[in-house]
Amino acid sequence: MKLLIANRGEIAVRIIRAAHELGIECVAVFAHDEANALHIRLAEGACELPGSGPAAYLDIDDMVAAGRAHDCTAVHPGYGFLSENADFARAAIGGGLQFVGPDAATLDLFGDKARARDAAKAAGVPVLAGSDGAVTLAEAEAFLGELETGQQMIIKAVRGGGGRGMRVVADAADLADAFERCQSEAMAAFGSREVYVEQFLPGPRHIEVQVIGDGTDVIDLGERDCSLQRRHQKILEYAPAPELDAVLRSEILAAARSLASSVHYRSLGTFEFLVDSASGKFVFIEANARLQVEHTVTEAVTGVDLVATQLLIAQGRTLSDLGLTESVSPRGMSVQARVNLETITATGKVVPTGGMLQQFDPPGGPGVRVDTFAYGGYMTSPRYDSLLAKVVVHTPQADMEALNRKALRALSEFRVGGVQTNISFLQGLLAHEEVNAGRLSTTLVDQNFAELSAADPIFRHIPIEEGRQSSDVARGGRAGAAIDASDPLAVLDFGGRTVGTATADRVEQDYPDGSRPVATPLQGTVVSISVAPGDR
Repeated sequence: MKLLIANRGEIAVRIIRAAHELGIECVAVFAHDEANALHIRLAEGACELPGSGPAAYLDIDDMVAAGRAHDCTAVHPGYGFLSENADFARAAIGGGLQFVGPDAATLDLFGDKARARDAAKAAGVPVLAGSDGAVTLAEAEAFLGELETGQQMIIKAVRGGGGRGMRVVADAADLADAFERCQSEAMAAFGSREVYVEQFLPGPRHIEVQVIGDGTDVIDLGERDCSLQRRHQKILEYAPAPELDAVLRSEILAAARSLASSVHYRSLGTFEFLVDSASGKFVFIEANARLQVEHTVTEAVTGVDLVATQLLIAQGRTLSDLGLTESVSPRGMSVQARVNLETITATGKVVPTGGMLQQFDPPGGPGVRVDTFAYGGYMTSPRYDSLLAKVVVHTPQADMEALNRKALRALSEFRVGGVQTNISFLQGLLAHEEVNAGRLSTTLVDQNFAELSAADPIFRHIPIEEGRQSSDVARGGRAGAAIDASDPLAVLDFGGRTVGTATADRVEQDYPDGSRPVATPLQGTVVSISVAPGDR
């Protein structure tokens, strides 16, 4: 096998390392603005993709051509970008490249959230009350009217994921606007305006199960708790889920195996559930037919290299061949902290940052792992995902407080200079009383956002010099990018009332002459550009 890595950043580095340990030669791809990326240095070969920015990693034809030009026999898509794109899987196979992941039919199934619901129901897995497929506005109104008093409805993109294309509606008066915006976001993000509706479950726990299948047999590798999220974006993930009832855990794991077995699942997959804290009941919400960002915590407590397992199954090995004939019980406990390039302004806005990493010294010690693409002297870019590094901490005992203390120690030794990060935010969360008690929910972070944002960084030994890169937000001015405030990935107020400004120490990019970039937080959905000639 000669492997094309159809991705970038830390996951590209992670895949290359696993492949090398299996004796597999790798070819990296990179956009024009990432010529100094770490994954290029680690691979045996590299191919520059046409263009720059994230769009360069989304062209199926260019990606397949890169693999064929370098005589690759397989392609690993990582996560994000083309990882769940069934058309890419078909194109890769048509171009003579084995796709390391589920087959195209499975990608099609779980890429359609309505079909995934149907598959879950057929397998006897509970789901929330909702539509059987895409709905019209009138059908959405009818569904909302059928809910009990006080219950809310959520509109979701049929081909959605990652928190995009979602709207919660409690009042019929807000439905028409929310419905249209959800359709617009779905079209922009996933190329389809189709949406469906479900009952909304407020403040649940988010539990996901890691499964592995070889097309015949399926096992689970336990669950992860991914409840600690900011606007639907995960920040801390734990394995196994703390304070989860043993019977409930067993039922959730069995449900994941049942659904995966019913579709003859092959490769890695993650099956996601919500747990109602009040009733203790669980429901299936979606399946991610790919490697997850947080696969690391499962690796820490099981000792199974998930990327290597993916590659071996792609080569034709069975679970029996790999000694994975039954589900693996966790050993100890693990947490992953996502260190992001960002700053939180005085008004509570989260703004991505970029710039030269003048210093980059990740922590170490027993039970501490750091997955990253960064190194001292590397120029990061706000054009890409803000994830800088994943700090993964493991303790041999299942002790939440001990685990969080160890994670705090690691983060206090993480020295990053030249850019700003969310390390102090993560430290505040790890020290939070509710977190250490294992009382986790999807609303905990947002409810305590102000307190966590004001947390002072914890330093150990040598002070961490956080970057002083400016992230000032200009006040006033009517023109700018209007970003919908209710988009879970957007933070700027809709209407362009606050607009980021270009600063001298921002990353230089190929912008048109006479223009300057407008800073936007994370990867928000741009609903409109409210500018006209002559506007300032």
